[in-house]
Amino acid sequence: QVQLVESGGGLVQAGGSLRLSCATSGLTFHSYTMAWFRQAPGKEREFVAAISRVSWRGIRTSYADSVKGRFTISRDNGKHTVDLQMNNLSTEDTAVYYCAGDVVPESFQTPPDAVREYGFWGQGTQVTVSS
Repeated sequence: QVQLVESGGGLVQAGGSLRLSCATSGLTFHSYTMAWFRQAPGKEREFVAAISRVSWRGIRTSYADSVKGRFTISRDNGKHTVDLQMNNLSTEDTAVYYCAGDVVPESFQTPPDAVREYGFWGQGTQVTVSS
């Protein structure tokens, strides 16, 4: 049974940092592309960042424009975890953050940013940024 469990959310002031972590089990982690999405109240779930599995292309990452330069996604294939380091947070980053994963075809040049490409999801962790 595939399980994704997020941790690390909380309350932080604008300009601060948080590090989210997603612990996985029940999957062949090194074969999975992993991603973070977020959903603010009244809004649709949106892409944040993704990281590919290790392949002949190396490890590729992709980011939403709104987080480029502030967020960094990383994975630890030994620990089966994927992290999201979030710096210089703003109130607009307030949302529930979800970890997602799936086996993605190599035809993708960069890790996909669409919700439909990921079949496995965690329960989410709340991030609240105060002004």
